[in-house]
Amino acid sequence: MSTSAPLPPPVSPSTGTPAPSPRGPFVLLNDEPVAESGADLLGVGRAARQLAGLLVASRASTPFTLAVDAGWGMGKSSLMRLVDAELAHAPEVHTVWYNAWTSQGADALEGLIKSVLMRFDRRVLRRALQRISERRALLRAVRAVTTVAAGPLGAAGLVDELWKTLSVNSQARNEMRGAIGELVQEWSQTDDFRPRRLLVVFIDDLDRCPEETVLAVCEAVKVYLDVPGLEFVIGCDRSALAPNGLLRDLSPAASAFMEKIFQTSYRIPVPDQQGVRAYIDWCARTVGIDQLLDERLTTMLAERSARNPRRIKRLVNGFVLEATLNPMWDDFAPEAVVRTLLLQYFYPDFYRMVAGAAGSGAGDVIAEFRTYREVRRLLRTPDPIPVAELPTVTRFLREHDLPEQDADGRDATLSRLERQLPSTFPEMVRDQEFTSLIDGLVALPRSEELLRRLREGAELPAAVEPEPAAAYVQSLPAQAQPPAGAYGGMPSGAYGGMPAGAYGAMPAGAYGGMQPGAYGAVPAGRTAAPGADVAPLRYVRILWVDDHPRNNESLVNAFRAAGAVVRIAEDSAAADAALAVERPTLIVSDIERDGNPREGLEHLARLRRDGRYDGPFVFYAGRVTPERSAVAEELGAHLTSSGSEIERLVLRAAEAERPLS
Repeated sequence: MSTSAPLPPPVSPSTGTPAPSPRGPFVLLNDEPVAESGADLLGVGRAARQLAGLLVASRASTPFTLAVDAGWGMGKSSLMRLVDAELAHAPEVHTVWYNAWTSQGADALEGLIKSVLMRFDRRVLRRALQRISERRALLRAVRAVTTVAAGPLGAAGLVDELWKTLSVNSQARNEMRGAIGELVQEWSQTDDFRPRRLLVVFIDDLDRCPEETVLAVCEAVKVYLDVPGLEFVIGCDRSALAPNGLLRDLSPAASAFMEKIFQTSYRIPVPDQQGVRAYIDWCARTVGIDQLLDERLTTMLAERSARNPRRIKRLVNGFVLEATLNPMWDDFAPEAVVRTLLLQYFYPDFYRMVAGAAGSGAGDVIAEFRTYREVRRLLRTPDPIPVAELPTVTRFLREHDLPEQDADGRDATLSRLERQLPSTFPEMVRDQEFTSLIDGLVALPRSEELLRRLREGAELPAAVEPEPAAAYVQSLPAQAQPPAGAYGGMPSGAYGGMPAGAYGAMPAGAYGGMQPGAYGAVPAGRTAAPGADVAPLRYVRILWVDDHPRNNESLVNAFRAAGAVVRIAEDSAAADAALAVERPTLIVSDIERDGNPREGLEHLARLRRDGRYDGPFVFYAGRVTPERSAVAEELGAHLTSSGSEIERLVLRAAEAERPLS
């Protein structure tokens, strides 16, 4: 289940001394499905045994199709492999495994049918070929020769001959189901006919395939292989194949056809708390980080990953890769890696403020949050604030431009304070896993140095890949991409229950953020699909106002690669000069600049008042507060800290600018 790589004792590059905590040897987990009951850590084995028993007991009810239904990474392949292993002990039951993702479009029809035919005996295949040849009077002579020549052929050669014969034209295809039915009937009959042979065909990863492949596989199952003696077990996320998912453009007739494919479904349940915690413990022990996960961190990893086994495994591998490959961590304890990456993955908005992304100007946001938590506690208590604590409250209120005393009482003071703080603070202060994560991070050795490096923009590399479904969607031309939320009905960017933007907590553009070639622009080494728009933003002109333009380089370069014209202004005066020359499609601006923490807001207010710009306007800031949001809304602007939200707004502006044709 893992691969090991012992590490030499790490030496801090800055001091030349060993790192402050021993590490390694770490290992990586593989992503293979469980295939043996002994490796089943989530209790799937019981369901596998019962499903296998049902399949065997239902051989007289064939043909039928069973869907194993679950979201990405929830154990469809593992359950199917365990069912396959259980069937190996059943009398006269044979199995075939077919991965739909390995096929391309119409080739999937041929691939699946051939995979099924390959499972039959050569004598059965040879007799089937003989029967088909004899039925075709016009081709009898030719086919007689072919059959003789096919005599010494192996199973693969016979299957190829059968396919050529059965798919030569539409008339031959009409006969295919009957021919395959006769073949299966002959194969399934045993000498005493008790029990009849059964062939169970497992089809995996159907929900990862494009529409053409999905329809071809379903056509093979329902039209040509729907014969007694065959059972199909198909692993897929049913919601991904729904009309509002991958197959949203199907005709009513095609949608009705899809509904007929699955007679019944088994929805894999989400692992229970005990099971998923045991799974996390096993993963942590295997890779060598079990001493770094306390009770709170384990609970967070279980719940924030939506108890998804594959996501848990990838996050654990991410810790190992980060600790092993990023020299930044040579100066810090391995627990610092774990806590920092958990913060990055599960609380991306907060992490962006910690790392100073998008010109947040937030300073030490962790210290601000912890002080807020203490001030909130003091303001909510009915007792007088202790004299020793009063300076902390007074100083914190002054830092946020609030009076020391509020005539309306402490509740009003707290309410006004929270309007000046990041919008997520009131929710996070009640999140015990989050507060424990932050407190543990601050308590680590040299935590001040770690937080200073993060504030200065120390970059964490991409340690976790996007889910395959998402990666595949990103490779499609823009017009072929499914709507946000496809692949399981998950929110855009959520990847199965994680907060929107997780996997995107790094600098703009990481983990599915817009890269050169996104939105239909052709990545290096790829060829544009016929009709694809290789410059979907070519009508877009963006004015980007920020006194620290390097913060936005990833997004700016991606927009330019997709055809947009992006002009940079480092202050309000430069932005005014650019507006005097050309009206942009969209303005993106920071808020804090020119020494003024509200300059972006005030600049837009002047533009609106003077009638110099009335178009779309987006504030891109690391710090999103209720007060800022209210002012932005009054000015008719968006406020976000998310690079993916900037991308969506630019796409919306591009649609408005696209010429009618």
